[in-house]
Amino acid sequence: LFSKSSKTKFIEEQPQKIQLDLSSDESQPQDQLQEMVNEVAEEYEEMVEPDQAEQAAYDPRTDVVETHDQLKQRISRIQYVLANFKEHRNPNLGRPVYIEILKKDVCQLYQYGADTAEILLGLFGPEEFVQFVQACEQQRPLTIRCNTLKLKRKELAQILIAKGAEVEPVSWCHDALTIFKSQVPIGATPEYMRGFYIPQDAASLLPVLALKPQPNEKILDMAAAPGGKSTHICQLMKNTGVLIVNDSNAERIQSLQSNLSRMGCFNSIVINYPGHNIPFTNFNRILLDAPCTGLGVISKDQRVKTNRDKSDLRKMQEIQRRLLWKALDLLDNSNESARTVCYSTCSVSVAENEAVVDYVIKERGDCKIIDTGLTVGRPGLKRFREQQFCPGMELSKRFYPHVHNVQGFFVCLIMKKVGVKCKREYGAKREDK
Repeated sequence: LFSKSSKTKFIEEQPQKIQLDLSSDESQPQDQLQEMVNEVAEEYEEMVEPDQAEQAAYDPRTDVVETHDQLKQRISRIQYVLANFKEHRNPNLGRPVYIEILKKDVCQLYQYGADTAEILLGLFGPEEFVQFVQACEQQRPLTIRCNTLKLKRKELAQILIAKGAEVEPVSWCHDALTIFKSQVPIGATPEYMRGFYIPQDAASLLPVLALKPQPNEKILDMAAAPGGKSTHICQLMKNTGVLIVNDSNAERIQSLQSNLSRMGCFNSIVINYPGHNIPFTNFNRILLDAPCTGLGVISKDQRVKTNRDKSDLRKMQEIQRRLLWKALDLLDNSNESARTVCYSTCSVSVAENEAVVDYVIKERGDCKIIDTGLTVGRPGLKRFREQQFCPGMELSKRFYPHVHNVQGFFVCLIMKKVGVKCKREYGAKREDK
């Protein structure tokens, strides 16, 4: 509704005293004129001061809110008060009153469930919560990833420009283009069918960039469908080595195979196992783009607003912990291996991100967080409320639609230590407890 730079001010700034040039020798008439001007300014101050006092004592409960515009206005006024609560609050109302009304108004205006709103409000705080919600009402820019196994990004850009498209390189990804306008459907061009590119949200490029696949390695994509990240991994491997591509959902295997074939990925083997039962081991690198609540991709799936609650967080957290634990078990633990797992989700909740990584690292004792190498994104949270996370959590990255203009994402790179044994198997009790 309002950015930090354009937020409406409900209390006007008080006028400055008007000063005149008194350099003339005839000071008497000018003194009288200056007096008159100052009297007018004081009268104006008296006129605006009651409104300012009223605004400073703003009570949102007294507003008549019957339309969307009135809801938006009250949300903005509450934001204004909360931004400088000490000066703008009503002395008879505590901060929780304003926040509760703000949450209810956002839920009503943007059709959020109470639990979803509470999760997001707890993460962001009131002002950024509204910014996030408003950003989720807008579609993110269309991005495509050039398949450098077949052509260069510059060549692809020239082809699309010739078809009437307006494109721009993504500065932090050498293979990606943003499509601002196109006269032809981007997902139905001959170049798309020939595997020259794949439409892919900009945020979903980040986990593979953090993983840093290398030629001739053995890599696993644990939850791969529909294959955007798998084909990206293959591309960076230069179609060498072995890429095991897994998805637990048999119904998604066909689309996964289709994308791998269309993009010319010949080093890939597609398997269909529950993630925690994958039988292969000794991988150099593993990508775990874990199943999640989707709290970062609300602009793509508006159902997330109302069909997620706190019990979903608990269920997903258990699945994510188990999958991350298994991923670390599957790594090759030799000195020559990269021994890294990239853990990512398209959720912004702490419970599915920092809390999952923190649990696994502390319980296993044989791994650590390392730098993703990503030049964009906010650092991961060192602590949240009363919970202090393990060292290095700030090396992970968070991405938000209202900050980075991409879908909400979390990316964390974890390295397994050489010669250090895991304290226990997943689900077993710790021996040191």
